[in-house]
Amino acid sequence: MPDEPSWPTFDGDEVDREPPTVQVRRPDPPTMRIPAPVPATPVRVPPKPAAPTPPAPPTEIKSEPEPVPEPITEREEPSPPTRRRKRPFVVAAVVLVVIALAGTAVVGTQRGWFDATPVPTTAAPLPPAPVSLSVKGVGADGKQATAAGVRAVLAGPAANGLLAPLAGLVVDPATGAALWNQGETTPQTPASTIKVLTAAAALLALDHSAQFSTKVVRGAQPGVVVLVGGGDPTLSSRPAGETTVYPGAPTVDDLAAQVRASGGPVTQVQYDVSRYVGPGTAPGWDPSDVPNGYVAPIEPVMLDGGRGDPSKYDTPRTATPAAAAALALAQRLGVPSSATPVVASPGAEVLGEVKSATVEQLVENLMQISDNVLAETMAREVAKARGLEPSFAGAAQAVRQVLTEHGFDLSTSTVVDGSGLSPNDKVPAKLLADVLVAAAKPDAADPKTAELRPLLTALPVAGGSGTLATRYEQWGAGGRGWVRAKTGTLTSVNTLAGVVVDVDGRLLVFTFMSLSPEQNNSLVRGALDEMAAALRTCGC
Repeated sequence: MPDEPSWPTFDGDEVDREPPTVQVRRPDPPTMRIPAPVPATPVRVPPKPAAPTPPAPPTEIKSEPEPVPEPITEREEPSPPTRRRKRPFVVAAVVLVVIALAGTAVVGTQRGWFDATPVPTTAAPLPPAPVSLSVKGVGADGKQATAAGVRAVLAGPAANGLLAPLAGLVVDPATGAALWNQGETTPQTPASTIKVLTAAAALLALDHSAQFSTKVVRGAQPGVVVLVGGGDPTLSSRPAGETTVYPGAPTVDDLAAQVRASGGPVTQVQYDVSRYVGPGTAPGWDPSDVPNGYVAPIEPVMLDGGRGDPSKYDTPRTATPAAAAALALAQRLGVPSSATPVVASPGAEVLGEVKSATVEQLVENLMQISDNVLAETMAREVAKARGLEPSFAGAAQAVRQVLTEHGFDLSTSTVVDGSGLSPNDKVPAKLLADVLVAAAKPDAADPKTAELRPLLTALPVAGGSGTLATRYEQWGAGGRGWVRAKTGTLTSVNTLAGVVVDVDGRLLVFTFMSLSPEQNNSLVRGALDEMAAALRTCGC
């Protein structure tokens, strides 16, 4: 039994790389789909690296710069009606791994969950100091948890009035046994935990090593070039080597350099967004989501997800991302700053081409920072792979189709978008848990589990990475390092879905969904964190 706090990770999860600004740990694209188990080696990773000072934002998209990037967090709703915030891995046959967190004080859990507010599990937040990580093996060997034991440790936190109404499910993926359940079959608004479904559909339907191309082709008239969107919203406005919220993103500078090297004068830049169809925003989205920085209209080419400041997760977005990208290219090429939409001629000469990170890496990125634009573009790419219309409706149909064909029950679910920004999305806690259970089975001989395994390593780590980097410091501190989960927040919606390793070394899957009207989301999230942390205490 592990005797130190740790966070679960899985074969292929890279923890020995220097974390990028957004704290997404990314491996190089694998050369094999199913490698041998990774031997345990001690490593050291700082969970919260210092962020570089960003340069001024690109001239084509205006925003107010700040000296350093913000931490990755789900946005807290300050007061009604202000809205929202939403925020890979290689597979081995049997072995799962756990990362043991050393150098952090072990804190006893104080159970005050019946109170009006969650009781902090430490007297003060844990310091954001670097931690030592060592790899320990974990699979289905830990003592099996019992339903009675899990019910006992969750009785208090689940009764917290802050969470009411609460739905959820806890499952042992090794046996498939449900250990705790409450309203798990009733569809609820999932917020960003719906990204679990989007990411799963992408991993099941797309080649994990595939990349998306952004091209510049020769136009119909002399001197005209066309920027053609290929489904990559991560194209960077920054010079090569400077980080954005999308590690490994290609750059518009590279694209411009290739065009210049192709020879011939360029007098005009046009752009082609015909890869996607339909409106750029989904039913239920708040019009303020774009200026407030949560999303941009979905188009097949954009710079930095449409952000004005590519180093920040939530920063004002442009309402015309493809046009802004074309203007940036025109600027680099020294031509007039005007751009018009066209459809490029089939077979037009390619003057320049850059490629995105791999599908597996993009899935990791979207899950870690809960990126709404990436989620929506991945859903559209699933639609294209299935021969469906690459629109919001087609993407939702494609996600449903892929998951249903792999045995998941979506009969009671309503899927409107791929990001969870729409309050019209409705899914039961059981569906989210079923997907995570399929990914977490100890034996990856099942092709479905093999394809879905990267979903687990893409989950943020409590107190360590992504949207959980700044959580589990006060409430639920006993779960710090042991909990790995996807977060979700909308007005009066707080959700958490992921995995935790209990004190006996047993991996458990959980989904908790609260539709509490409490306006202080930090308190509700703290209560959810206490629930996940309580599962960690289960030697039951």
